[in-house]
Amino acid sequence: MNRRELLKGAAALTLTAQTMLGKIPERTKLIKPKRLSPGDKVGIIAPSSGIAADAWERAIRNIESLGFKPVVGEFARGQMEFLSGTDKERLHDLHWAFGDPSIKAVWCVRGGGGAPRMLPEIDYALIRKNPKILIGFSDITALHLAIHQNCGLVTFHGPVATSINSEYSRTHAMDVLTRPTATYKSENSSENAASASPFFKSEVIVKGKCRGPLIGGNLSLLAALAGTKFALRDLKGKILFIEEIGEPPYRIDRMLTQLRQSADLRSLAGVALGVFDDTSASAGKTAQPVMDVLRDRLGDLGVPVAYGLSFGHIRDNMTLPYGIEAEFDADNLTLTFLEAAVS
Repeated sequence: MNRRELLKGAAALTLTAQTMLGKIPERTKLIKPKRLSPGDKVGIIAPSSGIAADAWERAIRNIESLGFKPVVGEFARGQMEFLSGTDKERLHDLHWAFGDPSIKAVWCVRGGGGAPRMLPEIDYALIRKNPKILIGFSDITALHLAIHQNCGLVTFHGPVATSINSEYSRTHAMDVLTRPTATYKSENSSENAASASPFFKSEVIVKGKCRGPLIGGNLSLLAALAGTKFALRDLKGKILFIEEIGEPPYRIDRMLTQLRQSADLRSLAGVALGVFDDTSASAGKTAQPVMDVLRDRLGDLGVPVAYGLSFGHIRDNMTLPYGIEAEFDADNLTLTFLEAAVS
């Protein structure tokens, strides 16, 4: 072997080693799940916290009202402190929902806490072989990041089964999951815009338009996964969407600082911020301290940034597909999907 061949071999080994160590992320081919059709069976699982019996009845009615047949996971109705069940039980239901060919989508009943505990034990090969819709938000961010980044599957940050409570949320979910189009524009909810809460007031932090794949989720989870092998990675040219609820300004500052120091946010195409609602806010409390933090931590990235899009822990919650190409218009607070999210 000559010197040039030796150098090529050494470079290849170095690249492989860097990829294994997490220095250079492997690029995974995007997998789009099949669209949902009327009458399809939908598996309902509780991969994080559990819910009360009456909430279960509401969740089942919600799925039925969309025209689907709900099938509840074996352990999903459990209650164990702040979890719906043991890690093994919750993992069982996740694998069941993806592995059962009669189930066409996996709908999480709620967020809460606990999903990150399962990430190392998920059978990602099983999910790659059985790609299907996974939808939920909040703590479900952990599943979205781990599954999307390890499998290349388009998953969906959208309402959980207990929170499909408005026509806006229903329409957006059904449009994205059942009626794929090459271009779909997600505009803000008029009800959100009319809310008296100061946390619903939109603000353009940095003007501009950008294009790129969507990635993101709940801020607490994005920060909690920083430093793990399931953290945000390969952000170059992507649109990062972030939402949060009930967190004081100093904690939002801490979490955004953690993201700045653990990920290359300056390589992003843009940042779309949902509603950081504060349901515990006392009368007369303003959102100004939160907005000050967002401007300080995100306003210097050199990319479009806007606050107040209709997603997050709010009644009118749009559905955002991970990984698809989108256009973010910060000036007009719109996200336009430039490709279908399902096949």
